Amino acid sequence: MVGGAAVTVVPAVAQKGDIGVYLEAIGTVTPVYTTSVTSQVTGQVTAVHYAEGQIVQKGDPLVDVDPRPFEAQLAQAQGTLLKDQHVLAQARMDLERYRDAWSKNAIAKQTMEDQDKIVQQDEGTVKADEGLVQYDQVQVDWCHIVAPFTGRVGLRLVDPGNVVQANSTTNPLVVITQEQPITVIFTLSEDLLGQVEAQLHKGRRLTVEAWDRAVKMKIATGVLLTVDNQIDTTTGTVKLRAQFENRNRALFPNQFVNARLLVETLKDMTLVPTSTIQHNGQVAFVYVIQNGVAQMHNVTPGVTEGGRTAVTGINPGDVLVNSSFEKLQPNMKVVVAKQHPPAGNTSGSGEP
Repeated sequence: MVGGAAVTVVPAVAQKGDIGVYLEAIGTVTPVYTTSVTSQVTGQVTAVHYAEGQIVQKGDPLVDVDPRPFEAQLAQAQGTLLKDQHVLAQARMDLERYRDAWSKNAIAKQTMEDQDKIVQQDEGTVKADEGLVQYDQVQVDWCHIVAPFTGRVGLRLVDPGNVVQANSTTNPLVVITQEQPITVIFTLSEDLLGQVEAQLHKGRRLTVEAWDRAVKMKIATGVLLTVDNQIDTTTGTVKLRAQFENRNRALFPNQFVNARLLVETLKDMTLVPTSTIQHNGQVAFVYVIQNGVAQMHNVTPGVTEGGRTAVTGINPGDVLVNSSFEKLQPNMKVVVAKQHPPAGNTSGSGEP
């Protein structure tokens, strides 16, 4: 035993518990749906119904384009349809009269057959008129632009009086993004893909956490939706998508986050504060306090999570040294301080 005064140390107790195995990656918040709404018709904007940043429901009015030119075309098409419907009705009446006359040998059969063809021609004309009416009705409907899905609108891009062009991708009317639910897309090395696939093949729902840039605050917890169907050969990575309910709208589209994928939870492991583990080259060890003496025990560290590390080489319940390592030597007398280490060093759960 080494002589000299005893060293005062802060203790930590090895505990038996569960710890999560996480895979970490940089991710981007990506809406499930996002669209730049454009006008399907050319015309003058008469009204803008949305407010910037407003949450709109599917079907809510967004923008109105002057419908009068299209309503006039619709009225003209409806008039043509009505006229041709009456022409068809007259032709059918004549056909019935010709059939009755032919049955009495009053006219030649060819006359009746010619009238039958006239009826078919008029039916085709009416069919075309109906199609034109439907088309013009669609043009009128497109003058009243509504939200295609529930989401948040961006900044106002048009004002009443502006003339918009049909299908102009360079000048949208508004951008809408769905925020509830929302997803995070992140990438993992292809070497880690096997761990994820093994769990998915067992039908397990894997938890994903979204943390801020500094990995200091957890923003939200979600679930893994899917893994992409191919590996990017240029980077050797694969994309994954996780979904978050985002009820508090803490996740914002295109925001960068740190994604932490919980692959599995190791049960009944011996857990120690990571700060108790010391290193001598490639060898890891801890000081176990036995009968007032610090005895060095080699350990094999495993998974680390939340300031705790799973180890083998010691037992749950062992009291470890968690301070004053610069003063310690193997088999040195120690005095356990009354002050206990912060709760974050010895407690907490590997579960998300």
